[in-house]
Amino acid sequence: MKKILIIYTGGTIGMVHTENGYAPQEGFMQKELESIPSLRMSGMPAWDLFEMNPLLDSSNMTVREWNQIAEVIAENYDRYDGFVVLHGTDTMAYTASALSFMLENLAKPVVLTGSQIPLCELRSDGRDNMITSLLIAADEKVHEVCLYFGGSLLRGNRATKYSADGLIAFVSPNYPLLAEAGIAIRYNMDALLPKASGELRLQRLADVPIGVIKVFPGIQFSLFESIMTEKLRGIVIETFGAGNIPGDGNALLPIIRRAFDHGTVLTVCSQCPQGAVSLGAYETSGALKRAGAVNGYDLTTEAAVAKLYYLFSTGSEKEQIKRLMEQNLRGEMTIT
Repeated sequence: MKKILIIYTGGTIGMVHTENGYAPQEGFMQKELESIPSLRMSGMPAWDLFEMNPLLDSSNMTVREWNQIAEVIAENYDRYDGFVVLHGTDTMAYTASALSFMLENLAKPVVLTGSQIPLCELRSDGRDNMITSLLIAADEKVHEVCLYFGGSLLRGNRATKYSADGLIAFVSPNYPLLAEAGIAIRYNMDALLPKASGELRLQRLADVPIGVIKVFPGIQFSLFESIMTEKLRGIVIETFGAGNIPGDGNALLPIIRRAFDHGTVLTVCSQCPQGAVSLGAYETSGALKRAGAVNGYDLTTEAAVAKLYYLFSTGSEKEQIKRLMEQNLRGEMTIT
């Protein structure tokens, strides 16, 4: 029988009513899991529960918690056939992206899931999400960090949260689904990463100062000059379309060059959920490329942030980080 480690970090799936609204409660998840008959049915894998301390609303997740989750997986890697991480939805795509880079040579499934409605409620979507995630984690088809929600299995570093209140909360706009769960779980074998060889290696993340700037009509780039100092190591800029900035964006270019001279790496992503950045395709994006910006292609913002954390944590030099930001390391981007 396969054995799965469930890592409970907090989030809506295990929250209960309090006088201040929904909040995670220590010890609740173990009792709730023991009360679900389906988890003891034939065909289900055996499982153990590891409860993080403290339990968090996912909006409070930081690099520190990413390291803790990854360490639990690495320390228990040889004892279990797969891992299910119960997580809040707000930052689940960030955590999935981070784990995909941190867990090098991963050869077992790591499935993140959660719910929009707590398990304590009658209509909770958490039961199906968790049961299906356990079955996927016990299968031998997946060898990567992924995210299961609402009947779809997505690559973790390709996922982004789509809905705040819908039961189909995540989408993968630039990469096919890894699997769909209907009457049967149908895997898209061509979309899955191959099984890695070698021993699992954990790369812990340093709490590197990273910023995200979203371009909008009328943006005054000069307001950001004060934050682009040598202390800011990485920047993700969400531009229009294929990498475009407003025509008066020339004010941004000297700021980028100065930040680049300080060792900052600026990655250009698109505000459009679907499609890719193509620096230089338009005049308004060519200046970014000449100023030293990195082409993020079809990276999600979540994956771009996680990738910057990862590459800076490896101790690589600036030029090496720029080069690797434009390379596909864990299936996170499509080079065009």
